[in-house]
Amino acid sequence: MENKEEDVRLGANKFSERQPIGTAAQTQDKDYREPPAAALFDPDELASWSFYRAGIAEFIATFLFLYISIMTVMGVSKSDSKCSTVGIQGIAWAFGGMIFALVYCTAGISGGHINPAVTFGLFLARKLSLTRAFFYMVMQCLGAICGAGVVKGFQKHLYQSKGGGANVVNGGYTKGDGLGAEIVGTFVLVYTVFSATDAKRSARDSHVPILAPLPIGFAVFLVHLATIPITGTGINPARSLGAAIIYNQKPAWDDHWIFWVGPFIGAALAALYHQVVIRAIPFKSK
Repeated sequence: MENKEEDVRLGANKFSERQPIGTAAQTQDKDYREPPAAALFDPDELASWSFYRAGIAEFIATFLFLYISIMTVMGVSKSDSKCSTVGIQGIAWAFGGMIFALVYCTAGISGGHINPAVTFGLFLARKLSLTRAFFYMVMQCLGAICGAGVVKGFQKHLYQSKGGGANVVNGGYTKGDGLGAEIVGTFVLVYTVFSATDAKRSARDSHVPILAPLPIGFAVFLVHLATIPITGTGINPARSLGAAIIYNQKPAWDDHWIFWVGPFIGAALAALYHQVVIRAIPFKSK
């Protein structure tokens, strides 16, 4: 019993009640290590099996993501009454739940990006090389095309008649509305990714069991709830590209640029905000 009381006293004193703020916080000894910035080009990666294994993991994860999510969209679309289906909430859960599961499965292999916008944001923050970022994006897009293709193979008539899960700006909204929704939605997602995987947060909250894929999947779920009525929710250029290529109708291509430009702007803003404002990395002494 005495040993337990001693453990309690040590635990209570381990974290001070008053935490320093501002520049005072930056001068303290770190209890974590900032990962070094990735090289812009790393030729050695091309000779490593782990590089290609990570790309394959991104392909499979994006394939499964499109298969489950677009299949759910088709299931809702074929019914005249949304009350007899999982509805918009179910679609949002399908997207968010799959991201949660797939990030959990692939985080230790590739980082679990499953989204070119996430990869782009992490590249801007120097978390991975340009070589790896480009390879990930190619594999994500190929996986998305294959995933949507399998859904169409199962139910071709339904797929073509119900829009194929392709992203478009819905009636009553302008292209500017769609672009804004994609920028903000992707900002929420990529900011959550940065926060959930932050080295400082991991060290500070090491006494609290936090599963990083959970907030990421939950962010995807919430963004879908908010923006499905506007654009069907892209926030993932690979997801939008895969559905557009397999559906291959003019409405899907008319607005397609929005689902690349919006997510990439949102990802860049999230990277800038987290690295410069939240972490103040450019202002820290080496």
